[in-house]
Amino acid sequence: MNTGWISEALRDKIRTQAGNQCGYCRSLQKYVLGVLEIEHIIPKAKGGTDEEDNLWLACRLCNGYKGIQTHAEDPVTGKRVKLFNPRTQKWSRHFAWSKDGTQILGRTACGRATVIALQLNNIVSVTVRQQWVIAGWHPPTENG
Repeated sequence: MNTGWISEALRDKIRTQAGNQCGYCRSLQKYVLGVLEIEHIIPKAKGGTDEEDNLWLACRLCNGYKGIQTHAEDPVTGKRVKLFNPRTQKWSRHFAWSKDGTQILGRTACGRATVIALQLNNIVSVTVRQQWVIAGWHPPTENG
């Protein structure tokens, strides 16, 4: 049942499942200013629910850029594809880090479309990642 309210217990469960890491850009909570948000994989505006299987963790930038998008165009094939689902898809199958660890590269149509739709390599993110690389905090290791 969709109650429109997500309990603290479910929020805590999702944070644990996600490893306190954004499902899209992989930013860790301990390095991000502000609390990572519970996001709707299928936005409520598109019929998504508050059920556990539709919720994951995202940073404010990724969640904001995603908005109500569920699909985007792959820049290589020109086909409209579903965005990456961090709950059911493996990040490393669809994305890789650039050699310098600052940019996310799409490896599949889904990955490429998601990189563009969520602006995963926006100037703020790349600049912050450069500093995280210098500090030895980035890129994060794959946890699933």
